[in-house]
Amino acid sequence: MTNLPTQLEPTLASRLADHVDAERKLGRALESLGPLRDRDVALLDGGAIGRREAEAIGARVTAVASAEATGLPEASMDAVLSLWSAFRGPDPAQVAEADRILRPGGRLLVVHDYGRDDISRLRPGDHPEYGPWSRREGPFLAAGWRIRVVHCWWTFDSLDDAATALEAAFGTLGADLAAGLTRPRLSYNVAIYHRSRSMPADGGGESA
Repeated sequence: MTNLPTQLEPTLASRLADHVDAERKLGRALESLGPLRDRDVALLDGGAIGRREAEAIGARVTAVASAEATGLPEASMDAVLSLWSAFRGPDPAQVAEADRILRPGGRLLVVHDYGRDDISRLRPGDHPEYGPWSRREGPFLAAGWRIRVVHCWWTFDSLDDAATALEAAFGTLGADLAAGLTRPRLSYNVAIYHRSRSMPADGGGESA
């Protein structure tokens, strides 16, 4: 499951996916940055949440397995949507392939975790998405991309439900995080790095 902080057994991943961003804030942000509704969208590494959001928006989704070689015709897509595992840096070859398949003015939307939230406590250690990538001198903004930060939640039915799910998925880390909760939800911040096929050279940021 590429849209959770770690690889999980499929049953656990599916169970947690039901609790991620129940308010659909990520989907609304993607639509506002696209738009994606009634558009041809190449979906990379979306997992359950990525496909859920793209289809709920009303996009015409084509799933592709490789960011470097999509197998799609030139100028055939209105948007490329990548969630979590591709465009890590971003890779110039992946950007070139996205530009090849995008129509003029087409949109490239890349979702990564942003950190500074409860969920990042489930991933100890250094992760570039939690710092360097979102800085003005980082690989995205310095290359002219823009960023929107979406403040989402993992929402559970009760504190007991949260504790059970988090411990099952993340062991001691999940149990420790759940023990400190006073309400059954965890903060989860997501960054959407975005650019057009023909983009201005300036960078910047925004928050949602």
